[in-house]
Amino acid sequence: MTAYIVRRLLWMIPLLVGVSIITFAMLKRAPGDPVTVLLLEARGAGTVITDADRERLRKQYGLDKPVVLQYFDWLGQVLRGNLGTSIRTKKPVTEVILQRLPNTMKLAGVALVITLAIALPLGILSAVRQYSWLDYLLTTFSFVGISIPQFWLALMLLYLFAVQLQILPVRGMSSPYTPPGFWNQLVDTVTHYILPVASVTLVSLAGYMRYQRAAMLEVIRQDYIRTARAKGLPEHVVILKHAWRNALIPIITLLGYVLVILVEGSIVVEAIFSWPGMGQLAVHSLSQRDYPVVMAIVLLSATLIMLGTLLSDILYAIVDPRVRYD
Repeated sequence: MTAYIVRRLLWMIPLLVGVSIITFAMLKRAPGDPVTVLLLEARGAGTVITDADRERLRKQYGLDKPVVLQYFDWLGQVLRGNLGTSIRTKKPVTEVILQRLPNTMKLAGVALVITLAIALPLGILSAVRQYSWLDYLLTTFSFVGISIPQFWLALMLLYLFAVQLQILPVRGMSSPYTPPGFWNQLVDTVTHYILPVASVTLVSLAGYMRYQRAAMLEVIRQDYIRTARAKGLPEHVVILKHAWRNALIPIITLLGYVLVILVEGSIVVEAIFSWPGMGQLAVHSLSQRDYPVVMAIVLLSATLIMLGTLLSDILYAIVDPRVRYD
C-alpha cells in the first residue's frame, strides 16, 4: 500500500504541470486581460488613460513578455512556494484564498453532513421497501432533485423565502447590525445558512440517495444475506450489520471528493447568495481576469481531485478486504 501511495503522489507532479499549462493557455486565449479591465474601470471613473499608462501596467504585471516566459515566471514562483499577488486586491494570493476558505468549508461542511444524514437512511429504506408507496415517493423525489438545476432551485428559494415572504435574509453570512448576545448571533447565523445549505443539500441529496438505494438493492440479494436471515437474525441486524457495510463501498468512492466539495463549495450557490467563499472568489477572479488567483484556485482544485481519488482508493481497500494494491 505504501509503495502504491508513493507512486500515485509522484504521478501527481506531471499531471499538475499539465493542468497548469492548459489552464494558463486557456486564460491567455480568452478575450481581454487584467490591464484592459483595470483601464476600463479607470475610464469609467473619469480618469484619463494614455498609451504610456497601458504599457507601464503591462510591464508591471509581466504581460509584455511572450506567453511561454510568462508561464515559466509563474511556475518558478510556485515552485518557491509563492502563488503570486492578486492583481485586484494587491494581496498575496495565499492570503486571499485563506480568507475565503473557512467560509466555504462552513457552508459545504454543514450541507454535506445534512445530506449524508438524510440520504443514506432514506436510500436504505427505499431499497428495503422496494416497490412500496414509500419507495415510489422517494424515487420520484430523487428524479426531481436530480433534474432540477441548482441555480434555478437557489433562485426560486431566494425569491420565495427572501423576496416574497421576507422571512430569511437575501445575502451574506450575517447581518451588518445584529443585537448583541449569544442567541441573537446564533439565530442570525442560522437564518443566513438556511437558504444556501438548502440549495446545496436538496440537489446533492437526490444523487446520494439513489446511489445508496442501488448499492443496497444489489447487496440484499446476495446469498450471505439470505443465510443471515435463515439463521434467525433480526432484520435490523441483517440490514445494518451485514448489508449496509458492503453497500457503503460505492458511496465511499464518492466521499473521496469531499475534499473538493469542502474547499471549492458550490460556485453557483455562493454567487447567488453572495456567500464570501471560494466559489464566489473564482467567479469574480475570472470576470476580472485576475490570473494569479484563478491559477491558484485551479491548481488547488486539481490537487484535491487527485488526493480525493487516492483517498477513495485507500478507503475502498479498508472497507473491502478483498481489494489490495500491489
